[in-house]
Amino acid sequence: MKLSAQIVLIAALVISGAAWSQEAIGFVKTVAGDATVSDGGKAVKAVAGTPIRLNSVLKTGAKGTMGVTFKDNSVMSFGPDTEVTVDEYLYAPAKGDLKFGASMSKGVLNVVSGTIAKLKPEAVTLKTPTGTIGVRGTNYVVKVEPQ
Repeated sequence: MKLSAQIVLIAALVISGAAWSQEAIGFVKTVAGDATVSDGGKAVKAVAGTPIRLNSVLKTGAKGTMGVTFKDNSVMSFGPDTEVTVDEYLYAPAKGDLKFGASMSKGVLNVVSGTIAKLKPEAVTLKTPTGTIGVRGTNYVVKVEPQ
């Protein structure tokens, strides 16, 4: 292989792996049935221990469920046919940097709030196709009906 082809190959590997190299902000804890985690457009089958990163898209299939725990101990439990994207996540409590934002396009989601919501409740939001939920409690369920 020529040197220029090697450089192109290395650059492609670095670029494609950039999304996976971000620090994990959470991990899949449980999975039943079909579920995936996508980073940078690349979907992998979710299994216990799959890392969740900023901008991860979390999906369950028609008969799938998944449980995810984040660094601040927030827990998301996904029902069947659910899709959520992690839009924002800052967890540096010593600096006061706290933010957790996600978008849900479909399905059912049960959330148990973690440290971010306890220390700075206004920093937690969940966007749906019809509105934005400002989280002020410790446990909530969201259902987004198909359009």
